[in-house]
Amino acid sequence: MKKSVVVIVVLVLAALLALNATFTVQENEYACTVRFSKIIETTDTAGLHFKIPFVDSVKYFSKATQLYDIPPSEVLTSDKQNMTVDCYILWSISDPKLFYQTLGSKATAEQRLDALTYNELKTVMGTLAQADIINMEDGAKRNEIYENIATDVDSLAKTYGIRVEDVKIKQFDLPESNLNAVYNRMISERNQMAEKYTADGNYEASIIRNDVDKQVNIIVSDAEAEAAKLEAEGEQEYMRLLAEAYDTADKKDFYEFTLALDALKASLTGDEKTVILDGNSELARILMGAE
Repeated sequence: MKKSVVVIVVLVLAALLALNATFTVQENEYACTVRFSKIIETTDTAGLHFKIPFVDSVKYFSKATQLYDIPPSEVLTSDKQNMTVDCYILWSISDPKLFYQTLGSKATAEQRLDALTYNELKTVMGTLAQADIINMEDGAKRNEIYENIATDVDSLAKTYGIRVEDVKIKQFDLPESNLNAVYNRMISERNQMAEKYTADGNYEASIIRNDVDKQVNIIVSDAEAEAAKLEAEGEQEYMRLLAEAYDTADKKDFYEFTLALDALKASLTGDEKTVILDGNSELARILMGAE
């Protein structure tokens, strides 16, 4: 009986010893073997590893990129305007041994990143006027500012075994006292833009109208000149035809007689039927029956 108990105890102790002498590492984490508060080994190789049981302990740190949403904080612009900045930071552990020695935990790391990022934001925003931050210009200019902030924070965080991948500003908020002033400035800028577009449109319209009027005047002038030319040619052709039709004395007399009849017919259209003719005229003699 006593032998069986001893065997069981020995087996339990052996199992505990075996379990305490091994540890496993996942593919997405670092494992730091700590002995008497000092890291003696660091590995990121996935699989089963060994340590001295009951002496060594293991600290695990994630290799994945982590997001830390920094609480909104106020910064002062170069023109002494308060702005509230809301941003987040993407970071990962690049040196687990240094990370453990300087910070030791994720919570402490986020506190340090919070301070580093805020100080960098305060420094950079202190060189910019509020109008440089809030405007209608291309957002690529502001992206360059954000990239510089991320680069500077990364260089500072390397001393803690941290790699800062990106710093993104979600939004800038204005204190209530500044909202109306900014809105009025934005309205004024848009009114100026609208006035400029209107003025440019009116200028272009005047150029188009002047060009159309010029083209119309040219077309009308050319048409009138062409009409006068055609009219003159018609008169010339008419006179030529008359000259050909009445090229003898008899034809000429007959033509003059028909003109006289037309004139007489035109004069008898009213109620007055009295006609005064020269007694020597050919028409008078014909009407009076003279031979």
